[in-house]
Amino acid sequence: MARMKHPMCPAEFTLNVIGGSWKVPILYHLANEAKRFSMLRRDLPRITQKMLTQQLRELERDGVVHRKVYPQVPPKVEYSLTETGRTLLPVVSVMCKWGSARMSGKPLK
Repeated sequence: MARMKHPMCPAEFTLNVIGGSWKVPILYHLANEAKRFSMLRRDLPRITQKMLTQQLRELERDGVVHRKVYPQVPPKVEYSLTETGRTLLPVVSVMCKWGSARMSGKPLK
C-alpha cells in the first residue's frame, strides 16, 4: 500500500518562496522601484554578490521578481517586482511592523 503524501500547508508553500535570510529584505527594497544589482548591493551591504545573485534567480524562477536586460554596452539589468511579487508586500509590511515592535521593546498587539 502506497503512503499518501501529506499536502503542504499554505504557510510552508509561502516560506518555500520567500524563506531564507535575504528574500524578504530584497522584496522590501524592490517595493517602490526597480533597482540595478549594484543598488541592491548598496541597500544590503551584508549580502555577498553570490548570495544576492542566487536569491534573485530563485525569486525570478518563482515569478516574484522580473529581470529586465537592456541591450547596451555595458549591459544594464534591472530587477523589479512582478504582479505576483507585489501581492507579497502586505506580508513584508506585517513582518516589518512586527520586527520594529520587537526591536523597540514595545508590546506586540
